Amino acid sequence: MRTRLRRYCVASLTVLVSTVLFCSNSAAAPRSTAGGLPPVDPGFLWGVAASGFQSEGHAPDSNWTRYIAANPAYDRLGNSVDFYSRYESDIRLAADLGVRVFRIGIEWARLQPAPGVWDEGAFRFYDSVVASIVRAGMRPMITLDHWVYPGWIADRGGWRSPTIVDDWLANMRSVVDRYAAHDPLWVTVNEPVAYISHETGHGSADAPQMLDRITQAHNSIYDYIHQVRPNAQVTANVGYVAGAEAQINGPLIDRIGARLDYVGIDYYWGYDPARPIIESLGRAVGSAVPPGPAIWDLPIRPEGIYFALRHYADRFPGKPLYIVENGMATDNGLPRADGYTRSAHLQDTVYWIQRAKADGMNVIGYNYWSITDNYEWGSFRPRFGLYTVDTTTDPSLTRRPTDAVATYTGTIAAGGVPGDYRPTHAPAPCFLVDPPASCLRPVAGPR
Repeated sequence: MRTRLRRYCVASLTVLVSTVLFCSNSAAAPRSTAGGLPPVDPGFLWGVAASGFQSEGHAPDSNWTRYIAANPAYDRLGNSVDFYSRYESDIRLAADLGVRVFRIGIEWARLQPAPGVWDEGAFRFYDSVVASIVRAGMRPMITLDHWVYPGWIADRGGWRSPTIVDDWLANMRSVVDRYAAHDPLWVTVNEPVAYISHETGHGSADAPQMLDRITQAHNSIYDYIHQVRPNAQVTANVGYVAGAEAQINGPLIDRIGARLDYVGIDYYWGYDPARPIIESLGRAVGSAVPPGPAIWDLPIRPEGIYFALRHYADRFPGKPLYIVENGMATDNGLPRADGYTRSAHLQDTVYWIQRAKADGMNVIGYNYWSITDNYEWGSFRPRFGLYTVDTTTDPSLTRRPTDAVATYTGTIAAGGVPGDYRPTHAPAPCFLVDPPASCLRPVAGPR
């Protein structure tokens, strides 16, 4: 462990020293937008995202129902926002925005309540959800594993189980067989490195072993999906870590990069010098680290999405890039202390995506996380939804539109923000965005 921590410290120091050395003598910036920012192409995939366990409710026995039961500090899940009963109306809300993609998770714990036993009623539920998405004129994006597995897998040791990959593949092949005809966009494993961190934190995995097994699971199901549908589009979305992406997600990408039809990227926050890179790296391997700021206090740097896209455009020249998740947390729906609104954050983010496309990056889609508020892995307090839901105080679970609903609707209809749009948040100093890349190769602000 000491050797590992020493390597992490070296990585942290490398970023900080590079930033200091190059911030005042940075490379030439990409072109400015003085001529006006072009809209995205008509085929751009605007979307929204949700996950199974976080939003469905009526949850069967799983690792996560057990984690909640074992942790009194966690909010009780209840029926979350009850997507299970309200999926038709939630899908209609998404369609009314004008989006073309609706991301869902298909829960292993719901489909396979016991070894070798699949619940046909659970499949029929997902049949109805997928059919509703298609009827509404949207393409499904299906996540196979969004951090939840059946209780009987937990009894076998979770990702420590020697049969976990075979068990995982048996279920996922059933899902692929059922839904491949709809030609969904596929996500094999949601944010694998964060998944590893969560599982090791709960004592249900060994980090290097789980990385090996997730690699095997992704690569195997990728090949199977392409056997069933050769032109399928498959990814495993990474949770981008500004200032340390190569260290955090690089080892995973080295192992699965040849089996990514598009690069799925989740981007939320910029670099925070108050949260050292050593802390982020420690979380990635499940080691004990002190708690950081609340999720709604982490630094919002919308321009950082440009550097996240560029990182993977450089890593995979020409390969399609898709922002699978992006959004902004608020504390129980209250206004943020910095005054940044959901509407303004959405427009600023879209501006930087358009900048990335204008500079030649092959960005094909963007999903807003999430269509409604949901259960954020232990708490209902962080709110991300376009539609907010007072889960703990409103028995009716009414979906109330935030200011971003009208903004997203108008943005989609217009193909992005106007050509003369100027972000409400001016770019932060380069060393607070995604160092050292944001200082070595900065992007010019609008003028």
